[in-house]
Amino acid sequence: MVTHDDVIAIARLSKLYIAEDELDEMTKAMDDIIKFADTINNAADEGIEFDNINNLSNAFREDEVVTSYDREEILKNANDIDEGHFLVRKRV
Repeated sequence: MVTHDDVIAIARLSKLYIAEDELDEMTKAMDDIIKFADTINNAADEGIEFDNINNLSNAFREDEVVTSYDREEILKNANDIDEGHFLVRKRV
């Protein structure tokens, strides 16, 4: 059962705002979605073969080691470098 607190927590994580008058409707909608997903997860699938109507198959190839660019060549246009690595600003 999805609660108002669950919806509020998910909204915060998603950086979304939910108005107080929309909370009941959103809670019911999310609960219906979870129940539908549970129905799908509990569907019987024993004895059902995958029907490959297009006769597709995976195309595998051997991994090949290839030479790369020199590290200095890769880093030559970088703004900030530390010990041979790109420095990336932390997002807050």
